[in-house]
Amino acid sequence: MNDLTPTREERAARLEGMGCKRKRVEDIRFTQGKGTYVDDVKLPGMLHGDFVRSPHAHARVKSINTEKALQVPGVLAVITAETLKTVNLAWMPTLAGDVQMVLADGKVLFQNQEVAFVVATDRYAADDGINAVEVEYEPLPPLIDPFRAMAPDAPVLREDIKDKTEGAHGPRKHHNHIFEWTVGDRDLTDAAFKKADVTIKELISYQRVHPSPLETCQCVCSFDKVKGELTIYGTFQAPHVIRTVVALIAKLPEQKIHVIAPDIGGGFGNKVGAYPGYICSAVASIVTGKPVKWVEDRMENLTTTSFARDYHMTTEIAATRDGKVTGLRVHVLADHGAFDACADPSKWPAGFFNIVTGSYDFPTAHLSVDGVYTNKAPGGVAYRCSFRVTEAAYCIERAMDILAQKLGMDPAELRLKNFIRPEQFPYHSALGWEYDSGDYHTAMKKAMETVDYAGLRREQAEKREAFRRGETREIMGIGVSFFTEIVGAGPSKNCDILGIAMFDSCEIRLHPTGAGVARMGTKSQGQGHETTWAQIIATEIGIPADNIMVEEGNTDTAPYGLGTYGSRSTPVAGAAIALCARKIKAKAQMIAAYKLEVHEDDLEWDIDGFRVKGLPEKFLGMKDICWLAYNSPPPGMEPGLEAVSYYDPPNMTYPFGAYICVMDIDVDTGAYKVRRFYALDDCGTRINPMIIEGQVHGGLTEAFAIAMGQEIHYDSEGNVLGGSFMDFFLPTAVETPHWETDFTVTPSPHHPIGAKGVGESPNVGGVPAFSNAVNDAFSFLGATHIQMPHDHWRNWQAAKALGVIEEAAAA
Repeated sequence: MNDLTPTREERAARLEGMGCKRKRVEDIRFTQGKGTYVDDVKLPGMLHGDFVRSPHAHARVKSINTEKALQVPGVLAVITAETLKTVNLAWMPTLAGDVQMVLADGKVLFQNQEVAFVVATDRYAADDGINAVEVEYEPLPPLIDPFRAMAPDAPVLREDIKDKTEGAHGPRKHHNHIFEWTVGDRDLTDAAFKKADVTIKELISYQRVHPSPLETCQCVCSFDKVKGELTIYGTFQAPHVIRTVVALIAKLPEQKIHVIAPDIGGGFGNKVGAYPGYICSAVASIVTGKPVKWVEDRMENLTTTSFARDYHMTTEIAATRDGKVTGLRVHVLADHGAFDACADPSKWPAGFFNIVTGSYDFPTAHLSVDGVYTNKAPGGVAYRCSFRVTEAAYCIERAMDILAQKLGMDPAELRLKNFIRPEQFPYHSALGWEYDSGDYHTAMKKAMETVDYAGLRREQAEKREAFRRGETREIMGIGVSFFTEIVGAGPSKNCDILGIAMFDSCEIRLHPTGAGVARMGTKSQGQGHETTWAQIIATEIGIPADNIMVEEGNTDTAPYGLGTYGSRSTPVAGAAIALCARKIKAKAQMIAAYKLEVHEDDLEWDIDGFRVKGLPEKFLGMKDICWLAYNSPPPGMEPGLEAVSYYDPPNMTYPFGAYICVMDIDVDTGAYKVRRFYALDDCGTRINPMIIEGQVHGGLTEAFAIAMGQEIHYDSEGNVLGGSFMDFFLPTAVETPHWETDFTVTPSPHHPIGAKGVGESPNVGGVPAFSNAVNDAFSFLGATHIQMPHDHWRNWQAAKALGVIEEAAAA
């Protein structure tokens, strides 16, 4: 070895593999405006489609007159439910086992529901055509309050299923009832509550919010009548699922459907399901023989595409006097809107809400969930969370704070007392999950020490005394949140969508020169897959990450996969990538053994190639092995170096974290200031620390938005009051706090690289941290639970209700 021979450290650094803060390769095109989004797709002769939408939340459609619209210059067609019935496409299946109108069929069930689809030569003509369509409505009584959905006199919403006593998930007990789902031991839980020294019970509501990605939902559909093939460009988080859904709905052979998801400007769960715009654009293209583009505007996105949350959770905890929890009982009233269009795995009508036991060792628990219809937009997607996990985390974390308040205990100490201990893993929860690994006490104590938790509590006590003396009108809150998330959907024994197991996939093909291409069944919407996937491959097979091109989103070239949402990419696709790379490495080892004239077992892996054990000078690098694979493979071996892997995980993964928020609130104005926010995450093996930090920053910003202002609110007539960014809180850099991030590392024992996923975690843990800070601030004034969102107005109202605002100031 001479002085110019690179060291092992230098060779590893050149790979830019796992653990490296590699810069995002996607950003080269994004920062130069060279990304390709759906609205950038322009095909010859392309037409444009847009919707006539209902002004009513609940009404019968008496008639639709399209004559004037068809006389508008540029308008070529107007599609209604009657049109779609001729091709059996008036209704479409949802991912939750329900059916949904594509266009209003006899009645409308939520404001801005799609009534007719106008096809024109450009968007301006389509808009003119919309205004010319005449629709006669007969208004019906709207049902907005989910607590009235199953009242005896509640109006019938879904007339198509009003007499059905069985739904996709079991018996229905009312015409507006969707399902009842229960899990846990009711009798043992009831017994625990009868014996308990202390119990708490609180209605904890998680308001309806919306993912509101930067890019709205949109598509371009192009039907080739000669080939009988349909090509769809769209904002799809799961392109292969969309292809299968279209094949089932349109009765087209799946091999003749080509789905392409180009660059996507954010998804957050909003772009998982199928929307009427996709179906109508496809039908319009088939009818006209020309490509048809549909692009929704912001108001349409906020008011009609999939919402999130709207869970109303009656939560009870039983405990001993010294703070040991002995039982948990939760009932959820889930508002699903007009159709059950949740994007949950088929077997889980309430998603993974049964993670509601959180990070705590509950001996017994019982959960029941009732889903109901209301006159609101359908949805219930995993907005930066894993299938109702955010709701579950908010539920248990608020409940633990409420219990601590009743016991007179510090909320952090209560958590430490009840955490699952490291030696209990793998841990079987009272509601059926097997937690893979965790070290909760270490994470919590590190967080407390870093922020000087004891010092903060002393400062808070001093400020409370100053408030009582009238020396300040500002109160201080310390929000503690400790979450365990369940991600990596998922194992086929637990998870499927429309009967398709939720595996994921990878195909790697190395070229003779030592470069390669990798294709996955996932689809990035900003997560940085092109960067991190190449890093996994670089570490596994010793090819520099810069020499691996990552491709996603084209169903013609990518292996079948279930897409990207619910923080499943790294736990599922990341594992498929590692195993695929190991298949290639195994073949490369045989080639190296043949070339070095030794047995395979005499070789050991050394960063970027194979070395003969005991003879370090006998080494063959992966770049040379790639050439040999195409030039002179061993006798009887197929040339080439490529592999495909489909990964069905044996279990979910369970990332966790400890968050602490320090907030000051002016009781006279309700104005708040987030003084400090500390977020410690444990996502197992860390692939790219810089991308993890970016994911945490983004998730915390969304958590801040949800906790401190976001809400899709309806008035009593079903009018949407949060249908634009004038009314729906979207924080800018001005409002967003500074984020302080940290980590511990507890690898998943069953994942090939030990990774757990992190993209959703900051939203899961961030929301309860903010809410707990607000509630903690008001707790010494007598508050037990203040519902989200905690904007200035609601904070002021809370202060007024607690009697700390003088009458003159309130007036």
